[in-house]
This record gives sequence, structure tokens and C-alpha cells, in this order.
Amino acid sequence: MDLVLDILDEYAFDKVYAQLVPASAFASSLNSTILASTSAGLNSTLNLPFITSGSASSAWSHLVSYLPHPPLPEDLLLSPTHTSIPLTSAWPRDYIPRQIISLSVVTMVGIYLLYFVFATLSYFYIFNHEMMKHPRFLKNQVRQEIMCSVKAFPGMMALTMPWFMGEVRGYSKMYASIDEYGWPYFFLSIFLYLVFTDYGIYWIHRWEHHPICYRWLHKPHHKWIIPTPFASHAFHPLDGYAQSLPYHVFIFIFPFHRVLYLFLFVIINFWTILIHDSDMITDHPLETIVNGPAHHTLHHMFFTVNYGQVRSTVCSSSFTYTNSFAHNQYFTWADRMGGSYRQPAKELDPMLDIQALEAKRKQDLGKDQ
Repeated sequence: MDLVLDILDEYAFDKVYAQLVPASAFASSLNSTILASTSAGLNSTLNLPFITSGSASSAWSHLVSYLPHPPLPEDLLLSPTHTSIPLTSAWPRDYIPRQIISLSVVTMVGIYLLYFVFATLSYFYIFNHEMMKHPRFLKNQVRQEIMCSVKAFPGMMALTMPWFMGEVRGYSKMYASIDEYGWPYFFLSIFLYLVFTDYGIYWIHRWEHHPICYRWLHKPHHKWIIPTPFASHAFHPLDGYAQSLPYHVFIFIFPFHRVLYLFLFVIINFWTILIHDSDMITDHPLETIVNGPAHHTLHHMFFTVNYGQVRSTVCSSSFTYTNSFAHNQYFTWADRMGGSYRQPAKELDPMLDIQALEAKRKQDLGKDQ
């Protein structure tokens, strides 16, 4: 998330905050000549954006002047009158309230875009709409899935915010240059990431099926027996957050390249949507190794098998969101070791139920005639 925030600060947020929270609102006066001559130094030491502009409106400045802010440089507090000054923000990039607001905006915009764009594309171009004829497909289910997701995103984002803040404030072990750990560790870290998150999410998901918490925590997601791609993020907020924890925890234990982290986040969220298409394609070469849509379809149908396919929530790079706000597993090894693996098979395809229902309907029509 620090990478995303750096980019947005540089190209958008610096200008936005300079307009919304101008330093001039807190200064009884500003000497434009001194400010102009020292602006480069201020930017380099305080991360204050320098934007040539007029002063903010007096009404807005008066309103903003009540906001908290870190100590301003003495150079900004020289003159007893307001004049036309270079516009800088009183909230530097490393100011905690600014970071929280920025992360919240990025996360919410990112997860909504990701969810609606990818889920809509998957729904119209991948999802088999014949599945909606299944007897266990709910009335207005797509609308219910969307509403459940939309309501869950803010809660998941709020729960995840401490992890976001820890990341952008430099407490994680993410790094920017390959040279810091070298290429061998770069590739090793991918393996560590997959193993750590696979097993972590497997056990969190499996524990969520325990009677003590299943009904109120995880059952809302199992409302969708025959899910559509819009069910991919239809979770209780705490459920979605819990299943994202291994992804957040990992980067505070193991060094991990920040671009790689962002890339994998995009792939994970896309895969989360893809596995909720109720597809039962079987007999492909990777079926026993990679957790695919067929495995997760069986989990929604039988509940206690194939825990290795869940979603990620608004996780830490939700510019792509976030959540951060969705995560899943990639391989079948955790289910195999946990004794919960069930092999997809053609005879388990929910489409057979639809075909049987259609055949019975035609048979009944024939009898009536």
C-alpha cells in the first residue's frame, strides 16, 4: 500500500490536500518571498507539496483553521496579513490523519472498482447462467450477493486499517529494491508466501466452520449454495477480515518485495471472483494440484470439504482493495493434509440437478397432454 500511496501523493493527493488543508489557513501571515526561496528545502525535509497558486478562500480557510495539524515551519508564520502565497498543505504526507483518510479513500474506491468490474465481466462472460435455474439458487440472489458485499466493504476496511497504517509507516518488512535481498530470495519469498497464506487461510476457514461461530460468522457466505461471481466478496465483515490476516501478517514476518505484493494482490482478488462461477470443469491435468472453481463449488454444496478456496478481503493494496478489502488458496495440499479434500467429479456437477429438473418438467408436461 505504501507504493500506491507514494504514487497517488505525487500525482494527486499533494494537490488535493494543498487545496483542502492549506497551510495559509493556520498562518496569521506568510511572506511569499521567503516561502518561495525556501520551498525546496521545506519539501525535502517535511514532504510539504509546493504548488504555485492563489490563497484559499477566507471562508474555507477560517473553517479549516480549526482542524488539528502538526507544527508548521516558522517561515510560514511571518506576516500579520494574508497575501497571495504559494499553496502548501498543512498536512504533510506522513501526518497520520492524512494517511488514514488517503488509505480509506484508496481502499474503498479500489475495492468497489475491482469488485464491480471483475465480477461483472465474469458474470456476463464466464458464469453459466443456466446455473440460475438450479432449485437451490435463491430468488433475487445476485442482488442479495451484491448488497451483502457492498455492506461488508466498509467494515472490512476499518478492521484492516491498523495493518495498512503499519505498512505505510514502515513497520512491515516490505522492500523496494531487488538488490536488498537478491534474486534467489525474491523467488524463495514467493514460495514462502504461498505456503504461509495457503495454510493460514485453510485453518482460519476451517475454524470458522466450528459450531461456536459458524452460524453468525461464516454462514452468511454459505447462503449462496450456487454462487455467482458477485458472491466472491459477500461475507460478514469479520469473516472477510479474518481470512485476510495471513496476507497482512506475512509481510511483518518475512521480507517481501512491495511490487510483487501488489501484483499478487491483484491476481488473488481476480481468482477469488473466478472461483465463484459454480463451474465444474473436471479431468484437467492440474485438477489434483490447483484449487479451482470446481473445488470451491463443492465446498459451497457440501460445506465441510475443500476449505482451501475462500476469498480475500480488502487487503493491503486495494488500489487494485483493496480490501483488503479478498483472499483465497491456490493449491490442494492443505486440504489433503487436513483430510478435507474432495475430488471434483462429473457426477457432482450441479448442472445435473438442473438437467434432471428440466427432464422431470418435460415429463410432467407430457403426462398433462
